[in-house]
Amino acid sequence: MDKPALVIMAAGIGSRFGGLKQLAPVGKNGEPILMFSLYDAIEAGFRKVVFIIKKEIDSDFKALIGDSLRNKAETEYVYQELDMLPQGFSVPEGRIKPWGTGHAVLCAKDVLKGPFAVINADDFYGKDAFHIMHDYLLSQQNDDDDTFSMIGYLIENTLTENGHVARGVCRTEKGFLTAVDERLRIEKHGSLIEYTEDDGETWEKIEHGTLVSMNFWGFSKRILAELKTGFPAFLSLALEKNPIKEEYLLPRIVNALLKEQKVSVEVLHSKDEWYGVTYRDDLPEVAAAIRSMQDDGLYPEVLF
Repeated sequence: MDKPALVIMAAGIGSRFGGLKQLAPVGKNGEPILMFSLYDAIEAGFRKVVFIIKKEIDSDFKALIGDSLRNKAETEYVYQELDMLPQGFSVPEGRIKPWGTGHAVLCAKDVLKGPFAVINADDFYGKDAFHIMHDYLLSQQNDDDDTFSMIGYLIENTLTENGHVARGVCRTEKGFLTAVDERLRIEKHGSLIEYTEDDGETWEKIEHGTLVSMNFWGFSKRILAELKTGFPAFLSLALEKNPIKEEYLLPRIVNALLKEQKVSVEVLHSKDEWYGVTYRDDLPEVAAAIRSMQDDGLYPEVLF
């Protein structure tokens, strides 16, 4: 069996951040969050990394990120572009936003030969999460394994003071995911955590202690066939409903597979704290936390 690979989704356009947040500096030497994830992943045992990026950032990305991994891990580059669509579909006029995380992983199908983990480029997951996921993926015995995994985080530890966030809100039973509801606008209101689905007309409470997905998934190759099969059906509906903004999202895809009882998803827990950059104003806090970890010796002054 092929050893686990790490897939890093770095093709987002950062509309709320106002730029390429996946390359925003947080470390002492200007390293982005992604470099710390790579350090943790390699330390945990990952030896193949697949970067999903846009062609327009190719040279900058490779110079800042990829070149530093020489002799550390095998690297592959996959490009997620709007026109990478099934036959019979075309990009709707005015569409700028990428097609979403499900489409991103689908773009990498030709370079994935065994089990793999998926993360966002702009989230800090912590060392423990990578060790747990790597060891779990090693236990997958075949390409058609229908048990997936995800790292769960407490919702109160994944919010920002600077605006709303999108999270996959999880329901679990006996350590397995039973449903994941993608909530696209979650905000802190004092001590309350609430979400809205009608632009703020009504708000629903989310309890503290609720687990959420931060797009740290563990998959067998089985997911690739499901993504390929489901994408045309998604496009047919999306192009009618909201051709400019609808996205093919991993939490929604996994949720549909759970409803159809095609897969199971084991929820893994990390003891580490999550940090992420959604808005530019999040950067100082995240940078301070990561540089403090460098001061404490959790990361070296120079990562690679």
